[in-house]
Amino acid sequence: MEYRSMSKLGIKTSLLGFGCMRFPTTPDGKIDEPEAERMLDKAYATGVNYFDTAYPYHNGESELVVGRAMKKYDRSSFYLATKLPVWLVKTPEDVSRLLNEQLEKLQTDYVDFYLMHAMGHDRWEEMLKVGAIEELEKLQAEGKIKHLGFSFHDSVDAFKEIINYRDWDFCQIQLNYMDADEQSALELYKIAEEKNVPLVIMEPIKGGTLAKLPDDIMDIFRKSDANATASSFALRWVGTLPNVYVILSGMSSMEHVDDNLKTFVDFKPMDDQELKVVEEVKKTILSRTMNGCTGCRYCMPCPMGVDIPKSFSCWNKLHMYDNYYAVNWAWETEMGEDHQPKKCVECGKCEAACPQKIAIREDLKKAQKDMDEAKKNAK
Repeated sequence: MEYRSMSKLGIKTSLLGFGCMRFPTTPDGKIDEPEAERMLDKAYATGVNYFDTAYPYHNGESELVVGRAMKKYDRSSFYLATKLPVWLVKTPEDVSRLLNEQLEKLQTDYVDFYLMHAMGHDRWEEMLKVGAIEELEKLQAEGKIKHLGFSFHDSVDAFKEIINYRDWDFCQIQLNYMDADEQSALELYKIAEEKNVPLVIMEPIKGGTLAKLPDDIMDIFRKSDANATASSFALRWVGTLPNVYVILSGMSSMEHVDDNLKTFVDFKPMDDQELKVVEEVKKTILSRTMNGCTGCRYCMPCPMGVDIPKSFSCWNKLHMYDNYYAVNWAWETEMGEDHQPKKCVECGKCEAACPQKIAIREDLKKAQKDMDEAKKNAK
């Protein structure tokens, strides 16, 4: 197993971290606890020592399952990470109450890595007003929290605001070879590196999207290594970065565990030629977009409520990955039928405002047709 030394914290973590948000489930949606425990046991036995969960994962069930599964092991032999649900914090007392609830569920006296969950500018401002930072530092001084950090989902400016506020023990960002530029993830990486803040990485396989790529794209990888999986390329790309200390993988089957262990037991950073292969794959994926929408939102608001940028984002990603499940949540839940292209009445207001001069009305028709067909075929 590949380990990385966080000299700042004086500890050594396995580069592979077990993300406990995508455990296998039973038909009724509950965690398949025997199988989840079997997966955790296999990872632990093979050297994984970092296990990451959170208050809301699996509707609150994840922390309970992790607590029961890991109770049999020497507590000092592994690191537990969980997260403060900041959206539930209204007073300083809420911080300690929630942490104590989590400690009870995890059956432990302390959490090794405690994160303020899914931070951004607005949530950060709320936590400052509440006094949550001071309360967390007090709990850390009491020994209930060993290392304090935050996970992040927002702009570069918001990241700078938070990371510059104090000397954080670590932080967690989303990073994979497709989001490196699109979501400014590499810029966040460089800021953390300059601040000497160790990074834990989430979504290295982009929610599973980079684990299953179209055959023509996989052929590019196969020319480099005929036996490697798409996931292994994505994970190794992230692990090649020196300020990455833990890469979280949300494993949902024993097959995923075995594949990830194979990658990290004999981990090899990518050489220059392999990095070029990843760039070729990235370039090929991006070339499959259907139009040049940049998400600038000059076309909004639509009088009929169509979310034009998100419609095109879903449409483009559908064709980029040839995978409806890469966009189904955004299409069905975040947008819903009230904001899909079929609501367009072709007034043309959007096209007059579009700096890219996209034929929006025609492309919205194509997007609706392609998304409907993909949804039908995915069932």
